Amino acid sequence: MKKRMGYMQGRLVDKVDGKIQAFPYATWRDEFAAAQQIGIPLMEWTLDDANLENNPLCTETGRAEIRNLSNTYGLSVVSITGDCFMQAPFWKCQGPAQDQLLKKLDLVIEAAAALDIRYVVIPLVDNGRLENPEQTEVLHRLLMQRHATLLESNVHIAFESDYAPDPLLHFISLFPADRFGINYDIGNSASMGFAPAEEIAMYGQRITNVHVKDRVLGGTTVPLGTGAANMQAVFSGLKLHQYPGNFILQTARAIDGNHEAILSNYLAWTLEQLERHFGP
Repeated sequence: MKKRMGYMQGRLVDKVDGKIQAFPYATWRDEFAAAQQIGIPLMEWTLDDANLENNPLCTETGRAEIRNLSNTYGLSVVSITGDCFMQAPFWKCQGPAQDQLLKKLDLVIEAAAALDIRYVVIPLVDNGRLENPEQTEVLHRLLMQRHATLLESNVHIAFESDYAPDPLLHFISLFPADRFGINYDIGNSASMGFAPAEEIAMYGQRITNVHVKDRVLGGTTVPLGTGAANMQAVFSGLKLHQYPGNFILQTARAIDGNHEAILSNYLAWTLEQLERHFGP
């Protein structure tokens, strides 16, 4: 199972401007050695809307450096969390503003393809939440216009949402399974009070990426095992549906600044839980 374990970029360095998650421009290179030190093999890259074009993932020189660091430290970037789309959702604007945001979407797909990154997570939560059928139609239309590009690039879109099981099944059914799936966030579902057995039974076959996180009911992220998340039910359901993908630690931040120690503890805790269900 360890080869399927990853973490959310930024968890191994200090917070940026006090945020729980943001791209660490000053320290992103340091994470590769830190990840090797704790023995975690996968990373999910984070992208913010601000200064997106200068993110290393989105430049030729940056990609070359990412490849070199990945090879040196044995850390593979396997997915991208597109916080940029949540911060500036292209499905909530029109005209020139939308055109500019779509250029960013195309840039992210191009970057993923260039680095053989398979999954781009689009968060439909918070500022990115779909608020009406018109926004859903716009999102669907604009992404389906890129379906052929996604096929050619071997890039998949994974939607993260706060939908209850029935609406989420309806939503994902609008998209072909060959390039569109669900990013299942354990903590977000726990915070909403959803039942994992019901969720996974309904749309488990469309789950393509998993964020491992714990949250209190109706509240914030807390250390694994201390919130409302029913990890046993989640992992049992995923095993039943033969989930083949990765598990990305999007966990609570260290309060003492010892980022490697806390992530190492979360890695060991999660592996123990997973191996009970999936085997080693």
